[in-house]
Amino acid sequence: MTTTHDTLISPTSVVQAQLDAYNAHDVPALLAIYADDAQQFQHPDTLLAQGSAQIGPRFTARFAASKPQAQLLNRIACGKLVIDHEIVTSVTPEGTSKQELVATYEVVDGRIARAWFSFA
Repeated sequence: MTTTHDTLISPTSVVQAQLDAYNAHDVPALLAIYADDAQQFQHPDTLLAQGSAQIGPRFTARFAASKPQAQLLNRIACGKLVIDHEIVTSVTPEGTSKQELVATYEVVDGRIARAWFSFA
């Protein structure tokens, strides 16, 4: 667990806040949850975005294009790592689609430092 602003914040709580902000399409809240120099990868090592300047626009474009909603199927946590198994439902002019994914988050000092996404 991490202490931030005199409050005990578990990595699981940080990742839940991320999921809630994602489903609310709240980019400012997401950027507050990710570290300023955070990295997002397509597993294992394809860099998708680095830092707030890239992560914010990535979320903004995703939300505008498909109005995604993530449903948590399972979550496990071990130390600073939290792994979510999700189904993401997206709505576009072409219709509705569902995509299964596993997201692995590394939480450092109460913020997401790195995230890896594995798509089915």
